[in-house]
Amino acid sequence: MSPTSPRALRLATVLTACVMASACGTFDNVSNRLVGSIAPYKVEVVQGNFVAREQVEAIKPGMNRQQVRDILGTPLVSSVFHADRWDYVFTLKRQGLEPQQRKLAVFFRNNLLERFEGDEMPSEAEFVASLGRKGKAGKVPELEASEEALKQFSTPRPPAAGPGSTAALDAAQAPAAAAPAASYPPLEEPAR
Repeated sequence: MSPTSPRALRLATVLTACVMASACGTFDNVSNRLVGSIAPYKVEVVQGNFVAREQVEAIKPGMNRQQVRDILGTPLVSSVFHADRWDYVFTLKRQGLEPQQRKLAVFFRNNLLERFEGDEMPSEAEFVASLGRKGKAGKVPELEASEEALKQFSTPRPPAAGPGSTAALDAAQAPAAAAPAASYPPLEEPAR
């Protein structure tokens, strides 16, 4: 073997390592750009008790705890240290929008509603409308059928059966429809 062979082999190895290292850096840059452009799907997170404006308007001072619970639902926060205070907290987190948070505090005295305070609540219709906004403002389809549209789906009626018509003969020869059962079998076997 010639003395330059090991030196050439080492040089080739070093050059190969340098090329591979530079390729890795390029690959990292490309992969970082690719991963940065692909965003994962983020789920809309709804937490807490949604309380509508109509519900807040329905509660009146003097109501007992059960009546308030029937209208507003079970409170999200009920503290042992503040037994006469219920807190209703609602948070909605959506991708690309600031989180919405609404709070309502209900105060009791002698198990009767004394007062309530908190953020202004949206009506139920406003809240539902805000959920539907996804940037799609398409045409709302008409939900009423016209007479012409209904005629498309109507089926022709069979001719009236006279005393000598074939429809009357067919009806007379057709087996009678099975009468509904007067009693049903038991669901469980009788005990022995």
